[in-house]
Amino acid sequence: MTEPSKTRSLDRSGSAALPWSRARELLATQTPKEDLTFFVGTVRPDGRPHAAGVGAIWVDDALYFVSGPGTRRARNLAANPACSVSVRLRGLDVTMEGEARRVTDPAALERVAAVYREGGWPATVVDGGFTAPFMAASAGPSPWHLYRLTLHRAVGVATAEPHGAARWDFSR
Repeated sequence: MTEPSKTRSLDRSGSAALPWSRARELLATQTPKEDLTFFVGTVRPDGRPHAAGVGAIWVDDALYFVSGPGTRRARNLAANPACSVSVRLRGLDVTMEGEARRVTDPAALERVAAVYREGGWPATVVDGGFTAPFMAASAGPSPWHLYRLTLHRAVGVATAEPHGAARWDFSR
């Protein structure tokens, strides 16, 4: 289980630090079944930022997302795996920072594809990635690459009770 090595309250009104378990539970229960848009931020080779919306899911205590191999996001991650991923969950806005690496292990691909299928996206594993009858038009042709985010840091800001804000640091 992914647990932070350090938690720091960012709330200036005196609320206690939010527990990581709140964010983790929302990620686990809201993905892939709810209509959530995650935004992945990457860095172009010239240092300029790039952000794009993706469908992401939390599987076995890790965040995964898909990208077409020819997309700007995939090309940026190939050169520099550092990225951020942000999402508005029910009652909690979360931004995660870390490194996204391509997943090619057949068993891991099958496990994540099964969860995507539970959520309504009929992904199947082919040629070290995914294919399906539909995908975002900007993804390009399949097979689409799967990425796993290794968390370094996350920030959560509660938009519902109990309120608060926290930064969670994860050991590397």
